[in-house]
Amino acid sequence: MLVFNLREGRNISKDLRINDQIKAKKVRVVLEAGEQLGVLDIRDAIKAAEERNLDLVEIAPTATPPVCRIMNYGKYKYEQSKRERESRKNQKVIDVKELRITPSTDVHDLDVKTNRAKEFLSRGNKVKFSVRFRGREIVHAHLGQKMLSGIAEKLSDSAELERAPRLEGQNMVMILVPKQ
Repeated sequence: MLVFNLREGRNISKDLRINDQIKAKKVRVVLEAGEQLGVLDIRDAIKAAEERNLDLVEIAPTATPPVCRIMNYGKYKYEQSKRERESRKNQKVIDVKELRITPSTDVHDLDVKTNRAKEFLSRGNKVKFSVRFRGREIVHAHLGQKMLSGIAEKLSDSAELERAPRLEGQNMVMILVPKQ
């Protein structure tokens, strides 16, 4: 879980206080291996870290007394950024591609749009079909419903219906997702 400092707009977990930045007078000190040194005065804790050529890092500032770990801060930051890059690499970004039609769209044009939707679905993207009604066309909303149902039927082998055709203002919207 990431915690944000609202005043500064930065991520607290990335900006840990180290060495002289720690404001508490007494801290609970833990070594890199997890062994506890106990509650020490801040000066003694910084000295203990310097003797080991490491940094004193405040890892739990809200605890009483705050918990600090003696560790190599540069190495820790590098490991964190490496983990972050790895997790970003494994994320799959799903785009929603929108295809717009009107109630008077011709059959051939619908086939072209349907083929385009198949391409988007094969790449793992969601597809949003919008039928735009202009002027008095809104009276014939059943035509848009019929068109979207036909498209959903044509794409039923490669897509599932996430949201059935629904009227939203001047548009009728349907969302399809790729089959798993």
